[in-house]
Amino acid sequence: MSYSETISKAKSIINSDKSRNEKLQAICELLDKDVDVFDWTGFYLVAKDEENMLELGPYVGEETDHTRIPFGKGICGQAANTLKTFVVQDVNKADNYLACSLHVKSEIVVPIMKEDRFVGELDIDSHTKDAITQDLQTLCEDICKELSAIF
Repeated sequence: MSYSETISKAKSIINSDKSRNEKLQAICELLDKDVDVFDWTGFYLVAKDEENMLELGPYVGEETDHTRIPFGKGICGQAANTLKTFVVQDVNKADNYLACSLHVKSEIVVPIMKEDRFVGELDIDSHTKDAITQDLQTLCEDICKELSAIF
């Protein structure tokens, strides 16, 4: 995986004529294919029907029971509350981790902002402990900055 190749492919997807959900699904598939240590890649979007609630959007990976997550609950909810990227290198040491799978060892959650409004987040799980390098964090954050244009 090369940062420049992946970000270039992501920009092409974002600038395509696809619908927003098709673009989000294509980003999930791109990251799943390009980054070996990403085992579940998906988006949680701000729910339209309930305040302070995240709703599962497009994703790649095994099914999850976590289709709705309140702001503040788990790593995803914490990122929604603080509007900061969260990197957890060992989920067993995170007391607020919502277990999705016994195989998950590390996680990154990156908020997506439309100007100053929180609209969703990229959530990635890895079956590898300490998988989220600074380069992978930068890649995810840069993709989320680009994604703000489609919200």
